[in-house]
Amino acid sequence: MIALIQPSKLSGIITAPSSKSSMQRACAAALLKQGKSIIRNPGQSNDDKAALDIIQKLGAGVQVSSDEIIVNGNGVHPVESEINCGESGLGIRMFTPIIALSNKEITITGEGSLMSRPMNFFDTFFPKLGISIETNEGKLPIKIKGPLKPTTIEVDGSMSSQFITGLLMAYSSAGAKGVSIKVRDLKSKPYIDLTLGVMKKFRMNVPENRNYEEFIFRSDYSKVFPVGGDLEGAYTVESDWSSAAFLLVAGSIAGPITIRGLDLTSSQADKKIVDVLMSANAAIAIEAKGIKIRPAKMNAFEFDATDCPDLFPPLAVLAAYCNGVSTLYGVHRLVSKESNRAIALQEELGKMGIRIEMIDDEMKIYGDGDVKSANVHSHHDHRIAMTCAVAALKAKGETVIESAEAINKSYPDFFWHLKKLGAAVSLPHKNFLHE
Repeated sequence: MIALIQPSKLSGIITAPSSKSSMQRACAAALLKQGKSIIRNPGQSNDDKAALDIIQKLGAGVQVSSDEIIVNGNGVHPVESEINCGESGLGIRMFTPIIALSNKEITITGEGSLMSRPMNFFDTFFPKLGISIETNEGKLPIKIKGPLKPTTIEVDGSMSSQFITGLLMAYSSAGAKGVSIKVRDLKSKPYIDLTLGVMKKFRMNVPENRNYEEFIFRSDYSKVFPVGGDLEGAYTVESDWSSAAFLLVAGSIAGPITIRGLDLTSSQADKKIVDVLMSANAAIAIEAKGIKIRPAKMNAFEFDATDCPDLFPPLAVLAAYCNGVSTLYGVHRLVSKESNRAIALQEELGKMGIRIEMIDDEMKIYGDGDVKSANVHSHHDHRIAMTCAVAALKAKGETVIESAEAINKSYPDFFWHLKKLGAAVSLPHKNFLHE
């Protein structure tokens, strides 16, 4: 799909989409929990759909409506021998330890860029947990056979916290007692907070968190977190700060707009976008009914995005419209995404006249607001597609984005939402279904 973006002025109110990080964790917890769970404000992205497909293949009953999903869970009882995680990095890392709770041999595969992303950590740790595993030289597809046997292990958390999320949930469901998961150099700590929060809401055995260095499963958890019974009320999926970051940056260069639905008390790491916007002197106001943002003269900024690497793409655009050289730290976190995002940002924004340099673990963006129109490519990466679209809002001429359908992975309504706010967006050969 090709998207055409003309320079535009935005105005209006939009509600941020549902968080796939929150949604996928809720799906996993609902699968593992005994009985009925209600998930409200469900996401509609490809990653969300993949999670629902996974839990059904693992034995959960799922009823889907427009505003809620009812899941009848009973633990992991696979009804198929192959599980496809789509292109979801969280899905493959979180669900694989959960799938390993079964004593059946299961083949796990995926699609697109997920097929080339490294999965060596499974080879390293699964044998220690009594799980047999065969991989394709450290990549998908992989074949596993459990059941997982919880024991005290130490894992490296420097590349991703998602595998640890899966271990925490799997240990809890397996009735882990008197054992712990020790973690070295954990990144993305806020997402572990999100995981623990979901586990608590679904009445799972929540381990004691010792400064993110050790998670201890005690033997008396049932006295604090009762097992069984329906979820009290329902779990409401949070709005997504990762997607909203693109809207906030769009508002800062082409607004004014108001974004509703975002929770400033959320555990999501990407709520740090608010701090960065303030640091850049953006015209942002946090009010009871939403976050208002409009264009202003903005200055260069520095930000360590190690714990929130998904902010790199929208912040690269923000920096391009600031005066001066902005610096982002944590480039190593961008290598194993849907694309190598550091290279993709440098190449595609470079076509638009935005100069980006990489120096060791730093990304320097030279900003002056002089952004050109260009023909760019998403690299089949949802965040690169949205990056180019936001950058195009004040470019000098029409921007053409190839493989723009990549947005469906996380934010399928992205172009529609831009259009609703007044952006001149055209998708040749595709109608806006909401019109």
